[in-house]
Amino acid sequence: MDPTTQDGRLISDAVHDATVVDTVANNLGIVAAIAFCFYVAAFVCAVREIMNSRTSQGSIAWLLSLFFLPFPTVPLYLVFGWKSFGDYIRIQSDLGRLGRRKRAERMALTDQEETRQWPVLSKIAGLPFLAGNSCDLLIDGEATFNSILEGIARARHTILVQFFIFRDDNLGRQFADALIERAKDGLTVYLLYDEVGCNGLPGAYMKRLREAGIHVSGFNEQHRYLRMLGPMRLNYRNHRKIVVTDFSSAWVGGHNVADEYMGRLEKFGRWRDTHVKVTGPSALACALSFLEDWKWANGEEISFEKIDHIAQPGDEPVLVMPTGPADDMEDCSIAFAEAAARARKRLWITSPYFVPSMDIQTALYAAAMRGVDVRILLPEKADHTTVWLASHAHADTMVDRGIKVYRYTDGFLHQKVTLVDDDLASIGTVNFDNRSFRINFEITLWFTHERMIEKVSRMLEEDFACSRQTGPDDLDKRSYAFRVIAKGAQLLSPVL
Repeated sequence: MDPTTQDGRLISDAVHDATVVDTVANNLGIVAAIAFCFYVAAFVCAVREIMNSRTSQGSIAWLLSLFFLPFPTVPLYLVFGWKSFGDYIRIQSDLGRLGRRKRAERMALTDQEETRQWPVLSKIAGLPFLAGNSCDLLIDGEATFNSILEGIARARHTILVQFFIFRDDNLGRQFADALIERAKDGLTVYLLYDEVGCNGLPGAYMKRLREAGIHVSGFNEQHRYLRMLGPMRLNYRNHRKIVVTDFSSAWVGGHNVADEYMGRLEKFGRWRDTHVKVTGPSALACALSFLEDWKWANGEEISFEKIDHIAQPGDEPVLVMPTGPADDMEDCSIAFAEAAARARKRLWITSPYFVPSMDIQTALYAAAMRGVDVRILLPEKADHTTVWLASHAHADTMVDRGIKVYRYTDGFLHQKVTLVDDDLASIGTVNFDNRSFRINFEITLWFTHERMIEKVSRMLEEDFACSRQTGPDDLDKRSYAFRVIAKGAQLLSPVL
């Protein structure tokens, strides 16, 4: 071989090897830089978790994961752990939430007796029980949407609409047509939706509403980029379902705008749900909750004429309680724990998802030990498998502690109702899980009048009659694999 050629090849090979070494070194440098960035981000997240910790167990789990596995823990923490709602709190202050109690007293809207009777609930709501309301219990979708659509048709100037889910199906199009018709009549219509709940909704649905002059906004409209570039709000959803007409009538409950809530899907059959219509001062309180959400959503403030007089068409006191991740404390959890602690004869709870936190479990166990008739009514069918499995594990523990657990068999149960003795009932959007108690924006209406208590009691008695009571032997009948999977799902309780 020609020595010159050989030398050339040696030089070429040396150059190639040097290039490979440089490439590897550069790649290692990039990897090291990325790893450094993740550790810096993990440190920032860890400091924030320490400073904002509410439960040591959850914080320790985050801290260990951030330290040992910064990737993928940092992205997960931004979605599920990073909570930043100082701007929402400022909105509440700007809209006068702190002064509402005094204004209610000044306008003679406060039911003093019920507010004294339930001081914890009143302090959490930031409002007293409001007197002079008329209340209608709405059972299932037909009664609910007939009432809502009739209210929309009778509205004179303003309609506020807020749901977690809209679907472009028969009910969704009927609902949209009703709003569009009223907008064409010159009414001011606002519609607020949650992007996660409406993830599969075609863009044409909302476009049609906007083109009709309806003010439409997603809950994260103003904060959409934060879901990718900063503190992510994807995990914090607006689960409220509110309709208000003319600031005088309001509808709140478990229904969303979709055909399944009318019982039209063969998969679920009858959809068992509950809404309530309130007319009077409590409707204005529901509207104020909507106004806070609307300003958070897009920065716009809804103005309405100063109200010096509010009609009181009935004799029922109602407490309106919006709760969410912007609360200073675990307000929703405290409220339901307080209700459970006050029970002396019966505590009946219905929820489609039952994944209670330890403080709620403790309150339920204590009530059962006092001799209270504690009943939990859950669906037999599943719509979200993981939550359904976790609820089985929790329910089995309840049965072991002397609490009666029922499974609704006449369709799918989705209502969120609580009954305490003959004294207190709640209807709203709160599920008995960590997501509703600590993560989602929710709303609950509390009632104390004997008329509403009796209606709720009869309704739940009929629901229990359409259910089967589970027992300790139910767990033994299930396969070992099912029990393992259910217990595994239970470990995910903090994020379900």
